[in-house]
Amino acid sequence: MRKIVVLGILMLMGANIANAQTEKVKYGDFQQWITRTIHESAVIGGATRTLYEVGPTATIDGNKAYTNRGGSPWATSNVYAKVSGVSKGSCSVMPDKRSGGNTCMKMTTVFEHVKVLGLINLDVLASGSSYLGRMVEPVSSTKNPYSKLDMGVAFTRRPKYLVYDYRVYIPAGAKMIYASGFGKQKTLNKQNACETFVILQQRWEDEKGNIFAKRVGTGRERFYKSTSGWVNNHKLAIHYGDITGESFYKSWMGLISNNRPYYATNSKGKMVPVKEVGWAEADAKPTHMMMMFSAGCGTAYEGTIDQTLWIDNVELQY
Repeated sequence: MRKIVVLGILMLMGANIANAQTEKVKYGDFQQWITRTIHESAVIGGATRTLYEVGPTATIDGNKAYTNRGGSPWATSNVYAKVSGVSKGSCSVMPDKRSGGNTCMKMTTVFEHVKVLGLINLDVLASGSSYLGRMVEPVSSTKNPYSKLDMGVAFTRRPKYLVYDYRVYIPAGAKMIYASGFGKQKTLNKQNACETFVILQQRWEDEKGNIFAKRVGTGRERFYKSTSGWVNNHKLAIHYGDITGESFYKSWMGLISNNRPYYATNSKGKMVPVKEVGWAEADAKPTHMMMMFSAGCGTAYEGTIDQTLWIDNVELQY
């Protein structure tokens, strides 16, 4: 009888594994990239910068605002900026090769210096990140950087896990700094980490075009140590409903602060903050999904130079 019970359990486990559905995030194997060539202004040296976007293989030459191509849901922290008439490119996300020749996504933290005597003098830190949504270009200032990120895509399903491969490099003993382009850079007395999150929301818009949301599902994790190599088939659980009383809950898994909201385009075509106002019921159906991978977990312009996160093979499992 015991053997029959054990055999039955094993058969059920096998059935569950066989019935587990996976949904590949489009272009989430990072085998295809768009290469952009940005020609920086002569007053800052006239360099030619190469920027990358995730999407169907293509080349774009010239200082052109980028919009997502080929149905790609991905945007990156790579940006074409035009500040006070000066053109500049910044690249912190790029393709990289894994052993075996497969291409993955590499995100690293970089320091950009822009100086034009009497006009611009900016030192800006950028932690490489990639997310579902779009970047509004050209960026014309370093003020309110989140207002340039259109975060999230329409999504109505309820996955159990975000599945991906990852690798982490945390520079030993390196200091976390803040450099926004305004004032001197500051050394911060806190630890940085690479971060991944997937957030499911129910969004709605009022008659004035304001967007509100309730949190439906949460998956969020941080990596504080370098890995010895690739960690494959990693599963990040997505938890539904109010998780503040759960043993795994951390403060950074909570509702997004209205002091530092993410933005989205409303029905009037205007970028507005998405105000998270509470937790949805555990059985609620989402309307949107936000997903981000980042080489840093600080706010904008905070990070540790050279800290790097590699990501590959992004899927959702049900």
